[in-house]
Amino acid sequence: MSSNIMNFSTTSSSSSLIRVFNPTPNNNHNHKLQKPRSYSSSSFSVTISHHHHHHRQLSLRSSSRSLSHSSTVVKAAVQTEEPLHVMISGAPASGKGTQCHLITNKYGLVHVAAGDLLRAEIETGSENGKRAKEYMEKGQLVPDEIVVMDRLLKPDSAEKGWLLDGYPRSLSQATALKELGFKPDIFILLEVSEDTLVERVVGRRLDPVTGKIYHLKYSPPETKEIADRLTQRFDDTEEKVKLRLNTHHQNVEAVLSMYKDITIKINGNASQKEVFAQIDGALTTLLEQRKTSSESMVA
Repeated sequence: MSSNIMNFSTTSSSSSLIRVFNPTPNNNHNHKLQKPRSYSSSSFSVTISHHHHHHRQLSLRSSSRSLSHSSTVVKAAVQTEEPLHVMISGAPASGKGTQCHLITNKYGLVHVAAGDLLRAEIETGSENGKRAKEYMEKGQLVPDEIVVMDRLLKPDSAEKGWLLDGYPRSLSQATALKELGFKPDIFILLEVSEDTLVERVVGRRLDPVTGKIYHLKYSPPETKEIADRLTQRFDDTEEKVKLRLNTHHQNVEAVLSMYKDITIKINGNASQKEVFAQIDGALTTLLEQRKTSSESMVA
């Protein structure tokens, strides 16, 4: 088992410093109180009053370097905890679903699964769903416009952070996300041998009652009653999974070129516990780097 963890860093600041400079009034002038002005950002708002003939500056600083000034300096430190933004990629049956469950449980991120969004469209029989099914049956990527990414714009995603599962799967999708301002802090790639992937897919089954995923070999159903009601996804056949794997391999390198500086490669052939240990270690390192950077800025 091995993992290749590359250096990565974040550009977001964990704190902002507001400085309001108030020069000593010149008694030779009359001071007319002007209407207060409000300033705001995504993390704070502040209202200050201006006196006639005197200038007050409002500035943001990413560090806490002291400034000497003969006037009174009022400092207000506003601490913000920037949420994690994570992407995870891997071929069909590479274990993304399991690892996403473990990640969201520990880190509280909003799990956004492009595949689940598409399958929901298919189950409802929408026009988008019908078109998506045609592409999926051929083992092809569904066109960008069918994949709904509005989930990323919802308030809980902005507040808690997000885990984007199985998307982007092409350079055009990655470019579209970048243009919309969705930038990951880390890109996780699960690497699993093709023979293992095919075996995992063909033996996979779904319990339509509970939604639980089983595997006939690795995670068989607990009872005969459950076994009898299990179903197989229409694209979980050996023929279709090989088409999907070919499509995945053709596109993954292009996607990685967009995120090469923040990519970590995880050995997905290992056990679920060992795979998560690798991922957890990378996320912990990222958070520690943020903490160190934050402390250095407010020191």
